[in-house]
Amino acid sequence: MPRTKKLIVEIRANEFEMRDANPHVPWTAGEIAEDALRCREAGASIIHFHARKSDGAPAFGSEAYREAVAAIRERSDILIHTTLGGPDRVASADDRIAHIVKLSEQGYRPDFVPLDMGTSNIDTFDTARRSFRSDEAIYVNTTRTLKQFAETLARLGIKPYLQIWNVPMLRWVAAFVIAGFVEPPLFMNFTMSSDRAFLAVHPGTAKGLNAYLDFLPESVPIEWGATLAGDDIACLAEMIIDKGGHISVGLGDYAYEGLTNWQVADRIVRLATKLGCEIATPADVKRMLAMPA
Repeated sequence: MPRTKKLIVEIRANEFEMRDANPHVPWTAGEIAEDALRCREAGASIIHFHARKSDGAPAFGSEAYREAVAAIRERSDILIHTTLGGPDRVASADDRIAHIVKLSEQGYRPDFVPLDMGTSNIDTFDTARRSFRSDEAIYVNTTRTLKQFAETLARLGIKPYLQIWNVPMLRWVAAFVIAGFVEPPLFMNFTMSSDRAFLAVHPGTAKGLNAYLDFLPESVPIEWGATLAGDDIACLAEMIIDKGGHISVGLGDYAYEGLTNWQVADRIVRLATKLGCEIATPADVKRMLAMPA
């Protein structure tokens, strides 16, 4: 059956990537905002970013995020997906979400904030050398922490972006729906990776994607997308579109050597258009997810 639902294209602008493999990774607020504008012009409707310093180091605190959010909104209507304090440092739940609370109080509330729905080992494996690059890295998201995040986002009027790394995380989502911590329609993203990236997530293959889809919570309105770390998502893009999913892609997940984020967005938009799929605008995304206009 031909797809009738519009495609949401999200750009994952930078994550913690440096510029060794691609000099176009945006770091400063101005660079992120310019990236967001160009990506919006290419057809993307959401920009996800981590605040960074001018040398590429992570920037913590609400000031760095406020500068980026303000710069983005001066230039375009693209929807903003900031990050929480995550696996980059040890921090309390209060500290990890403090910048989101302050941004909201100051009038710079983002449209989406991620909830990574579980705790995982995040060590990466070097296949060529047959060894782990680290052996004690853990991304901790206890149930209590996730409940606190969900309750805070609901109070602030921010849509949770449910980040899913494996099937058990989908079961946690189902429990959160039953408990009333998150409200449908849900917006979630399936993380996959090549062998060169994270072992904690599903392989970036058709089987890896189908394993997620086999365990989607039933009878709950869901919009889902997919991300592929460590490889070009082009290998799965047509399958994702065909199965009704959305695409989250960018230099934060793969170098795309020589390309900018907006050129990566343009590639996805061109493929979707070729397949007869319309591209969602920010206003379309808000309607799809029952968000305030």
